[in-house]
Amino acid sequence: MPRPLICVTLRGCTVDEMLKDAAMATAAGADMVEVRLDKLWVVEQMPEPDPAEEEAEREGRRPNYVEPNFIPQPLDSVDVQGALESLKQGIDLPVVLTCRPERQQGHYPGEEGQRIEVLSAAIKSGVSWIDLEVDIESKARRSLMDDASGKAKVVASLHSSENPPSASEIIHDVEDSSDDGDIIKICYRSSGRHDGLRLFEAAWGLRGSGAHYAIMGLGWGGDWTRIHAPLLEQALVYTTMDKGLHISRQGRINASDLQTAWQLLEYETA
Repeated sequence: MPRPLICVTLRGCTVDEMLKDAAMATAAGADMVEVRLDKLWVVEQMPEPDPAEEEAEREGRRPNYVEPNFIPQPLDSVDVQGALESLKQGIDLPVVLTCRPERQQGHYPGEEGQRIEVLSAAIKSGVSWIDLEVDIESKARRSLMDDASGKAKVVASLHSSENPPSASEIIHDVEDSSDDGDIIKICYRSSGRHDGLRLFEAAWGLRGSGAHYAIMGLGWGGDWTRIHAPLLEQALVYTTMDKGLHISRQGRINASDLQTAWQLLEYETA
């Protein structure tokens, strides 16, 4: 069965941190990396230590994972052109440039028109892939698609904070978006096995359709479609260089662990 592309979403909120993670992704055998440009407008800050968690660590018990806080920064704090040039020079793998708006759980602090300018600049930088949300206003999206034509491939993305609808609705959304990009990416919140199975069922239903898609969840069960992506004929799988039990609870998967799982499941082909 065909092997999906493995894309590592780079960690960090600075160009230097992203470049360091890109080198690790390259060594781990990733096919491409995703740069979240919107994260350049935040500073990652860990919350104050919880005394109960510190006590657990002293006693040798595994402390609970603590989510970092992302502190917004002023719009003019980022030199977009300089960042794009440094990323282009410092990453050898193909890159997906993404600038996620707040309405899709992103961090970009500016107006939508300003974000469109960032996406246009990203395309013109010569990037391999650009992520364009399917809900971008139609005229602006057509303009970006024209900019990308013959230059960058397009991931047409939809991120929902809701739990997944029925498998038939997900399939319908993928099919409706088939002209919006080279790969259709759909991500929902996943709260357990029922959501995981619904996502799996949708991906299974698209097998053999000729559609190029990446269906996944964030939360419990969200990683099932990632682990079984070759069986489900997914085109692309998003992974991380993060490690730890918490990433499974978040529906994510480490890039090296994913490849090991594919080998054990005999999904890898010569």
